[in-house]
Amino acid sequence: MRELVSNPELCDECMKCERICPKNAIRVIDGVPVFCMHCSPERAPCLNICPEDAIVEVDGAVVILEDRCIGCGLCRDACPVGAITLNERGVAVKCDLCIDREKPLCVMVCPKGALSESSEDMMAAKRDKIAGELKRLKNLMKY
Repeated sequence: MRELVSNPELCDECMKCERICPKNAIRVIDGVPVFCMHCSPERAPCLNICPEDAIVEVDGAVVILEDRCIGCGLCRDACPVGAITLNERGVAVKCDLCIDREKPLCVMVCPKGALSESSEDMMAAKRDKIAGELKRLKNLMKY
């Protein structure tokens, strides 16, 4: 599964990721890159609400099949991070992780390494680290 990961503390708001995205699907808001999280298909609100089955999982990326999209906007409204927009033709668009490329363009142009693509192993290690930190904070709050 492909995943795009942001490290906001490294973002210098150069906006290169925004400018290079062919789908106009990434925004930097207060130094935080905002983009589709590519939820697992069984948990992806956009995929599950689409009445036309226009949103599917392809090679680890949740993508919109534009020729099937009727522009109802349900996916846009269901997205918890606001990563889906309707283009000028009324068709839903979002990040597709540049599935036709080896690596997402935003990752390739980020000069500070604030965006990266990770493997499941890297994500598991990050989750474990966060869980450990939360446990530590919870223990501190007991006192």
